[in-house]
Amino acid sequence: MKTPLIATAAAVLVAACGGAEGQAQPKAPAAPEETRPPNAAAQTSAFPGQTRAPAVKSNVAYRVADYITGVEKPWALAFLPDGGLLITEKAGRLRLFKDGKLSDPIAGVPAVDASGQGGLLGLAVDPDFARNGYVYMSFSEAQDGGRNNTAVARGRLVTATGQPPRLEGATTIWRQTPAIASRGHFGSRLVFARDGTLFVTTGDRQINESRPNAQRLDGTIGKVVRITRDGAAPKDNPFVGRADARPEIFSLGHRNIQSAALNPRTGELWEVEHGTKGGDELNIVRAGRNYGWPDVAYGVEYAGGPITGGITQMAGTEQPAYYWDPVIAPSGMAFYEADLFPAWKGSLFVGGLGSKRVSRLTLDGDRVTGEEWLFGELGERIRDVIVGPDGALYLATDNADGRVLRIAPR
Repeated sequence: MKTPLIATAAAVLVAACGGAEGQAQPKAPAAPEETRPPNAAAQTSAFPGQTRAPAVKSNVAYRVADYITGVEKPWALAFLPDGGLLITEKAGRLRLFKDGKLSDPIAGVPAVDASGQGGLLGLAVDPDFARNGYVYMSFSEAQDGGRNNTAVARGRLVTATGQPPRLEGATTIWRQTPAIASRGHFGSRLVFARDGTLFVTTGDRQINESRPNAQRLDGTIGKVVRITRDGAAPKDNPFVGRADARPEIFSLGHRNIQSAALNPRTGELWEVEHGTKGGDELNIVRAGRNYGWPDVAYGVEYAGGPITGGITQMAGTEQPAYYWDPVIAPSGMAFYEADLFPAWKGSLFVGGLGSKRVSRLTLDGDRVTGEEWLFGELGERIRDVIVGPDGALYLATDNADGRVLRIAPR
């Protein structure tokens, strides 16, 4: 397969200092990467560094190569233990790239409602895949009356020698409720916790009348859900035993989560969700917590005007660890702990659809300390970001003629 290389120059950080000879001068705070006017100019952050973190330059020389070409609107990537790479295509196809070859669409995938933002979306490989062969897919599922919902299916991937890969026994193990007549905000990232349970991210379904559902506990719209590998609610979920609540709910008050990853240092789920205009936010997801939507939010309505009455803080709700104003339209994220790029170790990478780049966040525990914009020279909408077993970064581009790109040292 043709793999043209795109070389990029390393960024150069130039520091300037002044003052009398021999006197150490305090450094002025570094300017942020973001210099455009905010969408919500009248709003102030809840704490220093919550937005527009100082720009940091890693001075890493990298190269970008086409790893896979000819995929249509790739949405999620997941490596298998043998090095094969699974890819979901939004239109409803699951494909396998192995030994330099891209498979035809894999048979056995459930039917999806591929309209608007819907389709075959999130993807996860069972922690015990070598033993059970299970893969998990999140998708938009059609229901009667033009309604639809987010759903999760599980099937066994079979890759017999000399035979095309296939999915056996695919079964829907979880469905979002209630179903809504909408074409947007399906969430759909899938992340395994350390204990083998599965986090499922959802959205508020985009239409205004569905927004209040994000605060209701009798449904799973606008929630992070935690289920077992067969779709049941774990007994230690925060709302188990409450008659007014769905037992699979882990957290509430979310708008549309299309980025999620497990922090390898703490084991906690981190997510980045599409917010309002000026309110994309990074959250650390904790059991039973309320993240505010639609009662609390940074930013303004995309159609214009204030949102939530301009309320950005409220007792009983969590503040985002970080937010972007203007937005990046986030999708896909990965913590980097590999050795291939030492300067990036401990960073969080967040893909941007609207920004057409990747934001690298430097962290001090739960706090964002800096931000670096990377790969903007590609001019690509970035749909997913993962770290490969080789330590390279892999990016999925959101195009009809999509690619999977490999980022390695130059």
